[in-house]
Amino acid sequence: MGKTISCSVLLTLDTIISCFSLQFGTALDTITPSKSIKDPESIISQSGVFRLGFFCFANSSNRYVGILYHQIPVQTVVWVANRNKPVKDSSGILKISDDGNLVVLNGKAEILWSSKVKNLVPNATTAQLLDSGNLVLNNGVNSLWESFEDPSNAFLETMKISTDVKKGRKVEIKSWKSPDDPSDGNFSLSLEPFNIPEGAIWNNNQLYYRSGPWNGQKFIGVKIMHTVYLAGFYLVSDVKHQTYYVTYQYSNNSWLLYHELDSQGKLSERHWDAEKGEWISWYPLLQTDCDVYGKCGPFGMCDPTKRPICSCLKGFKPRNREEWSRGNWSSGCFRTTLLQCQRDNNNGSEAGQGDDGFLKLKMMKVPAFPDWSSVIYSECKDQCLKNCSCVAYAHDDGIGCMFWGPDLIDVQKFSTSGVDLYIRLPSSELDKGKSNKVIVITTVIAGIVVIAISALFLWCRMAKQRGRNKIWRQIEDVEENLIGAKLQQLPLFNFEELATATDNFYHTKKLGQGGFGPVYRGTLDDGKEIAVKRLSKASGQGLEEFKNEVVVISKLQHRNLVKLFGCCVEGEEKMLVYEYMPNKSLDAFLFG
Repeated sequence: MGKTISCSVLLTLDTIISCFSLQFGTALDTITPSKSIKDPESIISQSGVFRLGFFCFANSSNRYVGILYHQIPVQTVVWVANRNKPVKDSSGILKISDDGNLVVLNGKAEILWSSKVKNLVPNATTAQLLDSGNLVLNNGVNSLWESFEDPSNAFLETMKISTDVKKGRKVEIKSWKSPDDPSDGNFSLSLEPFNIPEGAIWNNNQLYYRSGPWNGQKFIGVKIMHTVYLAGFYLVSDVKHQTYYVTYQYSNNSWLLYHELDSQGKLSERHWDAEKGEWISWYPLLQTDCDVYGKCGPFGMCDPTKRPICSCLKGFKPRNREEWSRGNWSSGCFRTTLLQCQRDNNNGSEAGQGDDGFLKLKMMKVPAFPDWSSVIYSECKDQCLKNCSCVAYAHDDGIGCMFWGPDLIDVQKFSTSGVDLYIRLPSSELDKGKSNKVIVITTVIAGIVVIAISALFLWCRMAKQRGRNKIWRQIEDVEENLIGAKLQQLPLFNFEELATATDNFYHTKKLGQGGFGPVYRGTLDDGKEIAVKRLSKASGQGLEEFKNEVVVISKLQHRNLVKLFGCCVEGEEKMLVYEYMPNKSLDAFLFG
């Protein structure tokens, strides 16, 4: 019966061998034609950061050649050579082949993986593992192949994700099929030049995520890229030779971190937490459904804070309402009113600016595939208006003007960062917005006016009631000092009523002047004529005299004495209201 050794035992043995070699100073970081690696052997980078050797996953007998973090107790693989062709037992070997390539062989000497470099000089190449995690095949003068140029699912510091348009070559990160199966998954991360370079994640051949254009400091569609942890990224583009690459390097060498594209298509930064003894994942690029490319279709806008997350841009309606209501927004939206320049073109007129305008949307992830122009910000609007195919524009200080047409896709509302996006609309749609704003403002103002008037009316009513209460308190004070007077039964007139009756105490209404003050003739609203005696504020007589007269008149009843209709007490005003006698005065009757 054959002898079997578990994966964990092999890993332990590998560690013991590596430690033993380090102790005696014979550890090597290089594979040569005369020195190969047999399972479970390994080589270790000069500073002991990474090791290269065979490994396996729990509950699996498949063996792989990979690069792992050496000093971390958790098995962390950052590169796999034979990811799609594992060794089925512990007979594997990693060596320099006769043609100079680095190869992985099984026990039958079958090649499971090769660096595949052509025209090499036999016995002239070596492979060295660097402290960066890069495995380099060289001939002593030049680098012939690097693991950094054939990456797995990990994006390490100084590694370059690149695109060479002329040669049609890309260096891209490739996801694993699952966390314990390093074979090719569905997702890949690449740098796409487009019209302005962007990072992109692909699901097989379908665009799954994009980072937004690079502005010289960051990808403007990555919400968290302003943080200090992502400040080490930079992009280099050679437009003339059509080569582009993005890389990163942090100034803090004590950090142990890398970026990983997982089997679900999420790219996260992984940071080693020594206290917790585990990797912590930070800043995944795909945080919400809105980050998935084209979630809301053409002319749709995605906002992760809203429910539903998709809505049509202003001036647009769902293309398929039934699908839209079911949460399938991929068909997007269509314009409800043609642009003025489109109507001019349909009528055979020369295209012009017409009456089109722009709606400003703040803090947006700009749409995909912008055209670029170096014109200054103040000229962006005019340049867009001159082209009827231009349906939106935006500006970034590091990029310049960006223009879009004919469709807008992958538009997202950010809560922070982002840029201002200007959507082209016919003036009628913009006027609707203004009309709605006017209606809202008018409604608010009307509401404020109604509330103010109501408050004023309530205040006046309360003040009037307080005045009446004060008058009655004054009258009650009078009553307390009057013997037998029943003033509560006496009609009470207000000042305004008497002022109106006497034409505001006009001098032509004056009947005479007494010790208390002047007497005026007046007419009430019901036509009754009255005589109003107004206590003079300058008179030496005061409240006592007023009381006495009320007492005397209210007690006396005689056909030759005028009747007391009532009184008025408001503030400093004190008045008595008598019946008006149209005949002459009493002395004329008595003495002729």
